[in-house]
Amino acid sequence: MPPSPRPLRRARAGTAAVFAVHGAVAGTFASRIPALQAQLHLSAGQLGLALVMPALGASLAMPLAGRITHRLGSKAALRLLLAFWCLSLVPPALAPGLPWLCLALAVYGAAAGTADVTMNAIGVEVERRMGRAIMSGLHGMWSFGGLIAAAGGALAARQHLGPRAHLLPAALVLLLVGQQACSRVLDVRPEPEAEAPPRFSLPPRSALVIGLVGFCAVFAEGAGMDWSGVYLRDVTHAAPGTAAMAYTAFACTMAAARLAGDAAVRRLGPVRAVRTGGAVAAAGGVLVVAATGPALAIPGFALIGIGIAVVVPLAFAAAGHAGPNPSQAIAGVATVTYTSGLVAPAIVGGVAQGSSLRVSFALVTALVMVLVAAAGALRSGAGAADADRLRAQERAGV
Repeated sequence: MPPSPRPLRRARAGTAAVFAVHGAVAGTFASRIPALQAQLHLSAGQLGLALVMPALGASLAMPLAGRITHRLGSKAALRLLLAFWCLSLVPPALAPGLPWLCLALAVYGAAAGTADVTMNAIGVEVERRMGRAIMSGLHGMWSFGGLIAAAGGALAARQHLGPRAHLLPAALVLLLVGQQACSRVLDVRPEPEAEAPPRFSLPPRSALVIGLVGFCAVFAEGAGMDWSGVYLRDVTHAAPGTAAMAYTAFACTMAAARLAGDAAVRRLGPVRAVRTGGAVAAAGGVLVVAATGPALAIPGFALIGIGIAVVVPLAFAAAGHAGPNPSQAIAGVATVTYTSGLVAPAIVGGVAQGSSLRVSFALVTALVMVLVAAAGALRSGAGAADADRLRAQERAGV
């Protein structure tokens, strides 16, 4: 007997809300990076060093997510890890200097990565039970949450509200909303005889193939999230409130593209969707590099958001459908893709320190162009056949 649609719709809505809360935490932090830089008097190179730490913390902690989920069950694990993620907004706001900021951001990244793996594994399970692609839409809710939070950050910047006065109450509000959302997600528990996943393991070869495609997109996403506001302020000499709107434009277009992404992937297939997105993102990168004012830079960041929107959802969906343990497979792909997040802030900051932020974003533009050539990896990846099956089911109205 097929599963009842009402509990699945409830589970999908709860999972979408969790994605939105996770994105809101990231958007809240990203919108206040310029303020944190000013509060601690950090150079571009020092900021780049600090922004390495979230991806480092995530890469080290993500392999633990499968073990935690196996022990606690998906719902309890998500409650714990999402609470940890929301509260991780507090330490960066209280950091008195660069070393403490680096430590706080490593904890922030560990919380982000473990919650990310767990919620994506739950999303894959909902998709599996519904028999239709939903992962791009879930990631669209992540971007939507980031958009709303970034708009709040822009408003806080315009009101000259400091990071402490903003991030502490935001963390508490998101904690309450996130715990309510977790009450509606699926509670997936392993079979009694199922073997617990290893605490740490190297990503499988299939995860490397799929993850390398995501690597390019996450590099551009990390650069846009962490450096767009700084770029507008330092390169185009925008006012603080206008600079904060760069991430808002980036998150807005990414949210819209992801919410429409399931339909686009059904129509184009994963390879053509990623190739088209890579071309759009490259055009946006050209606008950013050529910009002399916010009027070109903000649309450029918006196009980058559109272009890379569906890449990571497709990579996670492919990984999650590739084997019997979605958490472990997703952790493998996430480790590869988030390695890009590990190197992106350092490379962007280092290149900016040695030359300029324009040169840094020329590098970002070159990297998203790689998506056009590398998209074929999704066809040969372990999840490509499953993606084709889901498209066929949806065409048939299943």
